Amino acid sequence: MVACAALSFASQKKEKAAPGVLLQDKGKFSIKLAGQTVGHEEFDIAPAEGGWLAKGTSDIKPPQGAPSKVTGSLTLQADGSPISYEWTAQSDKTNGAHILFANGIARITLEMQGARPFQQDLSFNNPLIVVLDNNLYYQYGVLARIYDWSKAGEQTFPVLIPQDLTPGTVKVLATGSASADGKTYEGLKVSSSDLEIQLLLDNNHRLIRLEVPEAKVSVIRE
Repeated sequence: MVACAALSFASQKKEKAAPGVLLQDKGKFSIKLAGQTVGHEEFDIAPAEGGWLAKGTSDIKPPQGAPSKVTGSLTLQADGSPISYEWTAQSDKTNGAHILFANGIARITLEMQGARPFQQDLSFNNPLIVVLDNNLYYQYGVLARIYDWSKAGEQTFPVLIPQDLTPGTVKVLATGSASADGKTYEGLKVSSSDLEIQLLLDNNHRLIRLEVPEAKVSVIRE
C-alpha cells in the first residue's frame, strides 16, 4: 500500500511539474530550392514569462525576384496554444501584423506600408491554433511538439497562415522511421488541401529537416 501510494504521489508530482509540450531549441536552417541555397533562417524557442516565445528570422534571396527578410515572433501557452503573434516582411515595402488569440478567435491588425491599419477577426473552433507562416519553418518544429505522439495516428489542427490572412486545417500523421543522408529520423507528414510536407525529427522531436517535394523545397538544420 505504501509503495502504491508513493507511486501515485510521484505520478501526480510529475504531472504537476511538467512544463508542457514545448522544448527549448535554437539553431539555423538552410533553405534550398531545387538543391540551390536561397536563404537561411535563425530561430530560438525558449520559456518566457510563464509561457514560451518562439521566434525566427528568414533571409531569402531567390534566383529571380527581390530578396526579402521575414521575422515572426510567436508567444505560446505551455500546451502550444498561441497567445500572440507578430510578423514583419521587408522587401520592396515593409509590411507586418500583430495578432492576438483568445477563445478560438484571432484578432489581426494588419499594417501595410502606405496604407491605414486594417483589422480583421478570424474564428476557429479550437483555441489550439497552429501558426504556420510563409518562409518561417521553425513553426513546423512547434507543430511537431504539439502533435500528440502518445496518441499517434492522424490528427487535425486548425491553422492560420498570417501573411496570407488564410485560415484552414492541416492533418498531421507520424510516419515512422525515415532516412536522409545516411541518418535515421522520426517522420511526420503534414498535409493541407493543396500541399504535403515531410518533417524529419530527432529523438526529442526537434525539427532537423523539412521537405516539400512538389515545390522542390528543402529546409535543413545546419
